[in-house]
Amino acid sequence: MAYYDYVSKEQLAGFDKYKYSAVDSNPLSVYVMHPFWNSVVKVLPTWLAPNLITFTGFMFLVLNFLMLAFYDYDFIASAHEHVHVPSWVWFAAGLFNFLAYTLDGVDGKQARRTNSSTPLGELFDHGLDSWACIFFVTTVYSIFGRGETGVSVATLYYILWVVLFSFILSHWEKYNTGILFLPWGYDASQVTISIVYIVTAVVGVETWYKPILWHFHYRDMFSIMIVACSFTVTLPMSLYNVLKAHRNNTLKHSNLYEAFLPFLSPVLLFVLSTVWVVFSPSEILELQPRVYYLMVGTAFANVTCKLIVCQMSNTRCHALCWLLLPMTGVVGLAVTGTVTDETMLLYCWTAVVILAHIHYGVSVVNQLSDHFNIFAFSLKKPNSD
Repeated sequence: MAYYDYVSKEQLAGFDKYKYSAVDSNPLSVYVMHPFWNSVVKVLPTWLAPNLITFTGFMFLVLNFLMLAFYDYDFIASAHEHVHVPSWVWFAAGLFNFLAYTLDGVDGKQARRTNSSTPLGELFDHGLDSWACIFFVTTVYSIFGRGETGVSVATLYYILWVVLFSFILSHWEKYNTGILFLPWGYDASQVTISIVYIVTAVVGVETWYKPILWHFHYRDMFSIMIVACSFTVTLPMSLYNVLKAHRNNTLKHSNLYEAFLPFLSPVLLFVLSTVWVVFSPSEILELQPRVYYLMVGTAFANVTCKLIVCQMSNTRCHALCWLLLPMTGVVGLAVTGTVTDETMLLYCWTAVVILAHIHYGVSVVNQLSDHFNIFAFSLKKPNSD
């Protein structure tokens, strides 16, 4: 693979001065998960590289996504008598999700334990977290599905965007304040999702069809919880932290335009993808929901990773992500009917987005590894023999 220097010299200089600063005030995380992670990290071998832990955890989520895609590609198993997801799949999904969450919690502790903390490690961790959003959201969707007792693919699409914007809010905060305020909803959601998978393995998906009260179903409860958590906890806390920094004169970007610049590309991505959904001649979201979610989530991860690079290097956020330019053309071809086979167009564009994001990620990791003279997946130093 040919690498490209996506990180500028100014950004590399900014990485040299970077110091990690984060606040985790979530009671579940502080009093339950951190003590658990502290116990787990003690049994890990000291030769195990933190980035390898991060990548392994991420691959558990990808494995969940592929596993459910095999058994329930169209999200219809929960409401279709001829499509069945075995109980062991739900049990494995719960185990893999919790393992991914645990490894995401211990990678930083392993880095400090082995004295191998680097800006690359944080970037790698948060970069994969941004991509992980699409995998755990779409995987848990198979529990409820798109039947009468489930959630429509359009509703899930907008719920996905709520999750994506909740994620980027934390990095927008850090871009403006210099401090990463870890969101409360993440820990609660990961523990809940893992438990729901295990419960589903024991009692079956049919349990979730039954109304809790009158016509109020579990699907409604979960949808309301996600949206409510984002708009009553995550968003207000983010705005409060930024406002507090402004009052203390510690805000990095006092200009309103500069402060909100990181939202331009995500909003444009939302507009473009929603235009395709709404004006699609063949109703592409109904035809290929899984691939469409994957395309949107991967494009979002690419946009977010570039914000994280700017945030960590203390440089100005780019106004536009170049990936949005060809996407504008793709959406135009689709909604105007110029390309009649929308499914093939979506497949091709999704492949381009995934390959472009992987190329970006590998190039940035390679570039920073060379800059800091380290191996990304080993504690051994280059030329140390």
